[in-house]
Amino acid sequence: MPKNSKVTQREHSSEHVTESVADLLAHEEPVDYKRSVLNVAGETWDKQKDGDEELEAENRPAWNSKLQYILAQIGYSVGLGNVWRFPYLCQKNGGGAYLVPYLVLLIIIGLPLFFLELAVGQRIRRGSIGVWNYICPRLGGIGYASCLVCFFVGLYYNVIIGWSIFYFFKSFQYPLPWSECPIVKNGSMAVVEAECERSSATTYFWYRETLDISNSISESGGLNWKMTLCLLVAWSLVGLAMIKGIQSSGKVMYFSSLFPYVVLVCFLVRGLLLRGAVDGIMHMFTPKLDKMLDPQVWREAATQVFFALGLGFGGVIAFSSYNKQDNNCHFDATLVSFINFFTSVLATLVVFAVLGFKANIMNEKCVVE
Repeated sequence: MPKNSKVTQREHSSEHVTESVADLLAHEEPVDYKRSVLNVAGETWDKQKDGDEELEAENRPAWNSKLQYILAQIGYSVGLGNVWRFPYLCQKNGGGAYLVPYLVLLIIIGLPLFFLELAVGQRIRRGSIGVWNYICPRLGGIGYASCLVCFFVGLYYNVIIGWSIFYFFKSFQYPLPWSECPIVKNGSMAVVEAECERSSATTYFWYRETLDISNSISESGGLNWKMTLCLLVAWSLVGLAMIKGIQSSGKVMYFSSLFPYVVLVCFLVRGLLLRGAVDGIMHMFTPKLDKMLDPQVWREAATQVFFALGLGFGGVIAFSSYNKQDNNCHFDATLVSFINFFTSVLATLVVFAVLGFKANIMNEKCVVE
């Protein structure tokens, strides 16, 4: 400790000590643990390298506004996990009883870990690879692994987006091509496609028109040029959104993050007008309390928390690294987490309203037959 420090002066003085520990520590020089003996990583400090890293962090681009950043985090965390997977798990694990374990684990596990990733990215101002290399070079492989996982997720997400683009263009036809079974000519007679009649019009359109699936896995089936073109469009949209980094992706977020909510609200209004929608929603909120004692339900709820918030993928760290270091990430973590939960419940309401309508139709059909 320096001889002229306040603590040393007090040791040789007879005056009564009135300063608190915080007052004493405020006059001491801050310790850089990366350069001190407390550096557990065992790396030697390179002054030139350290200066370059600090300069790189200072020159890192930043979001144009706080709204862009919040929309980016919402757009990243809200996705198929909320619209597709959450309603399925809710129906599978007891309806309203599944919401309780999910909300508990979101608060206990999801929210702290989400805040941790936000804080790490914002403080170090680097991506997933850079953050782990900064913490400890031996842990740099975690960053590369998270990038590899993101690459695989991007592969299958774009396939699903390609399917959506295909259905989008087909939806401009009237009547819809998946509303009725196709009619084929058998000599002088016109009959319904036998395969479609045995299954349904939607199933036939999915397997034969959309995927053009082969009869077995041993048959390649050739190139499906329609889906290949849709997949190319999906990847082109991704490239255009990221061509200028956060300057272009930030502007895209105004549409990509808000438009799904517009669609969900429209679907919910339309779904509530269907006959039997209330029955489906009542089924959703009717809890099966015995399911809450099943450890499998809690395990699937924990898995959904990680999947929905995108924890461990590196995207949360990357987005927060473009923030200023004094940004209030406590508020961001809480806001994004509960918007994520609200979106999951909204999507589940839409799905269960349609399921209630479908159940009524099937019940009436069964009674008639």
